[in-house]
Amino acid sequence: MKITRIEVRTVAPEVQRFTWSFDLPEQFMTNTVVKIETDAGVEGVAGVSNYTSYDFDRYTAETIRHLAPVLIGRDPRERDQIYYDLRPRVFPLSPGALAVVDVALWDLAGRLAEKPVHELLGATRTSIPAYASTPLMDDVPAYLELIAQRLEMGFTAVKFHCWCLPEKDLELCRAAREQFPGTAFMHDVENNYSHEDALRVGQELAELNFTWFEAPFPDWDLDGYRQLTSQVDVPIIPSGNWLMDLQSFGHAVHSGTWTRARTDITCLGGLTPAWEALQLCESAGIGCEVLGWGNTLISAANLHLMLANDCCSYFEQSVPYEPYEYGMLDVIRTDSDGQVTAPDSPGLGVRIDWDAMEAATVHRLVFD
Repeated sequence: MKITRIEVRTVAPEVQRFTWSFDLPEQFMTNTVVKIETDAGVEGVAGVSNYTSYDFDRYTAETIRHLAPVLIGRDPRERDQIYYDLRPRVFPLSPGALAVVDVALWDLAGRLAEKPVHELLGATRTSIPAYASTPLMDDVPAYLELIAQRLEMGFTAVKFHCWCLPEKDLELCRAAREQFPGTAFMHDVENNYSHEDALRVGQELAELNFTWFEAPFPDWDLDGYRQLTSQVDVPIIPSGNWLMDLQSFGHAVHSGTWTRARTDITCLGGLTPAWEALQLCESAGIGCEVLGWGNTLISAANLHLMLANDCCSYFEQSVPYEPYEYGMLDVIRTDSDGQVTAPDSPGLGVRIDWDAMEAATVHRLVFD
């Protein structure tokens, strides 16, 4: 079997945009979709999301221009060797470009085996609890209304993306705990706090019984994280966006940097290294809260990863749903019991509306 054609498209629909911090403009969300075709008529498809401030991202797609020549004519079943041959040797490449190629090969492998990807990895479960992951809202009442709506839909946990201003954030956290005493809450501040503010907020979040405190600092501030983790009782996790190689990630995991780790397929450059990252966490005896944010294709890939290992306690469900579901016939939604269930079709297990994808394509590359 040989790879004969690769199609790359930048899908940029005009959907509702969001932000996650007071100082960040509403983000343009791009879906870079890759289709790998073979001479056997079997194909693999994947997508990765990107978020940029002033226009849609095209660099993820353009990076694949430097990967595709390695793929054409290769046997797609030689996934590990292909991944090794794609490794950057001069300057780092976009991890999203490496990731979308790797996931497309996993999707192809699942279709060949007629199994979902999580079964190829060795599934440990078929569903996982979900938390509603919010965008920045206008004010505290808007958050409280959103929480009430999501609890009615079956969610039992909510993560706040809010202003990233300590006093204003704490006002929300206090109000949420007072109004919803039995709900699991997480607080994510997008690397925006000082060490002093993080300590003060972390101590109060422990009193409010928050499930975790996420991304007070950039992931590479290992000393800052170790100090905070040792000083507060609330679990501390990083954003998961900044350590983009297994060596750095493994060092942080094994040196007591965080209470729980956090990463995903896009940030580490593929399902292959992300699976190894979860095994590193398992060997260190800590959990890993995998990111689930983004368009359906990358969320599905991360869901398969979570279902093949018990390190992760929740699936991150982006809300509201619809902007992240563009171009899909099958979507991932939390059920009335607060669970997300594995797709049972082969590969990633989600079908694409190619007409919709075509309508929103702003950049295309074809290699054959």
